[in-house]
Amino acid sequence: MRSEDSRVALTNDGLEINDELFGWRELEGVDVQPVRWLLGVLGGGLVLCGFMLGYLQFWLHTMPAALGMAAGALLLVWGARGTNRWRLHRPGREARHFAFSGPARSWQQLASEANYRIRQRHNEAAAAAAYWLHEAERSAFSGPEAPVGS
Repeated sequence: MRSEDSRVALTNDGLEINDELFGWRELEGVDVQPVRWLLGVLGGGLVLCGFMLGYLQFWLHTMPAALGMAAGALLLVWGARGTNRWRLHRPGREARHFAFSGPARSWQQLASEANYRIRQRHNEAAAAAAYWLHEAERSAFSGPEAPVGS
């Protein structure tokens, strides 16, 4: 599976983000969180309200007020657009963060598929370890017995 912009790919070997490969068994999980750019939202809202207040109080003429309100609205829209933050959880290490633009729904679907593959690889590794532990215990108990009378 690949993302729409081909920056994230789910392969059989692992998760590839920006040409950096993370193995499935080295990850604990992936989560995606839509993040709004708070500074853009607050700045846009303040600029928009300030120019609107200036126009309504007759401090500004129509053209400067319209330009200021348009700039504030653009800044507000830019801040509301935001980004999607990917967080890769790795055992015993600090989480890695990546930011991707676009609709959050497609990124969340990729993250849920990545979490499914991570769980699947961990379950396979646990089953293999349990099998080999059982074989080691069985061979230790069914090994050559000590001679009688010694």
